[in-house]
Amino acid sequence: MTDEMIFANAILVLPDETLHGSVKVQNGEIVDIATGVNAPKGALDCEGDFLAPGLVELHTDNLERHIQPRPSVDWPHAAAIMAHDAELAGCGITTVFDALRVGSIVKNEARYGKYARDLTNELWQLRAQQVLKISHFLHLRAEVCSETLVAELNEFTGDDRVGLVSLMDHTPGQRQFRDISKLEAYVKGKHGFDDAGFQAHVQSLKEMRATYGEKHEKVTVAAASRFGAVLASHDDTTEEQVSVSAGYGIRLAEFPTTVEAARACRAHEIKVMMGAPNLVRGGSHSGNVAARDLAELELLDIVSSDYVPAALLMSAILLGDIWGDMARGLATVTQTPADAVNLSDRGRIALGKRADLIRFRVQDQTPVLRGVWSRGQRVA
Repeated sequence: MTDEMIFANAILVLPDETLHGSVKVQNGEIVDIATGVNAPKGALDCEGDFLAPGLVELHTDNLERHIQPRPSVDWPHAAAIMAHDAELAGCGITTVFDALRVGSIVKNEARYGKYARDLTNELWQLRAQQVLKISHFLHLRAEVCSETLVAELNEFTGDDRVGLVSLMDHTPGQRQFRDISKLEAYVKGKHGFDDAGFQAHVQSLKEMRATYGEKHEKVTVAAASRFGAVLASHDDTTEEQVSVSAGYGIRLAEFPTTVEAARACRAHEIKVMMGAPNLVRGGSHSGNVAARDLAELELLDIVSSDYVPAALLMSAILLGDIWGDMARGLATVTQTPADAVNLSDRGRIALGKRADLIRFRVQDQTPVLRGVWSRGQRVA
């Protein structure tokens, strides 16, 4: 039997414009797009709501938050994965690159222990059982300042749906935590360090960077190539750091921390991704450049929910207001991230694309989701 559905009387968010129309879906794909306000018999009347592509999330720590809802609390993993999956679906996200850290600190396994391979096995087992609502890929966050990065990367293969690998360098005093006081507040709050513990932590990371940094960067670049994954930089701060990223073949920059770095990314044709919470809050919690400033300077391409899944759609609507173009705002969370990781089958309302769709309206600049579909099947 043919699985068919028509979404009618909607404001369609197309790649370059919005217009009143309808979308016909068959067997999980978009097969027709028409203009007009009519709602044929049997169609879903969207009542003038927006109909947009499902959101594509490239960097979220949300799965880790469900696995460890409190420090030292290890929640049952199957339940945590399904709760994470359902939460994202409920926020309009239909494709996610689950961010998992690779690279551990053996001497302090209680805080930075190995977990990515085992968690991936559980994630793919649930996917095989067809209990997940949305499409999942892996984003491996390769920690340069660690002891076991090489071994952990070698546990993954090209069959693990690793679509994104990012170079993470959390050496104190540079990149995200150029201001040591910001790092101190973050680490003490998360891990309960006293002054001596924090100083020991800083010294340990600096020593690991000196010992492993260059080797780990080269190994990560090679691993991304082996997986067939896109390689991303993280927290570039200076023109020099962006130049190094470009030399590695990087074309996606996660959260550059300065206007200088964002401008250098543009010069090297590297897409700039910023966090939705930064945009919604009006600034960075780490004291770095504001996403809104980059948007107003035409230096922002992609948005990630980072640590608040519900912020993704909200940020796209804010960008639509900033730029005076709803289609452009939504593109930062749909077609542009999909293109950045070479997913040509989704991210836009167009013939032959996956029927990953969201229906929403805007009330007082806040999105009100009224339906989410993955491959034409309702998931929220």
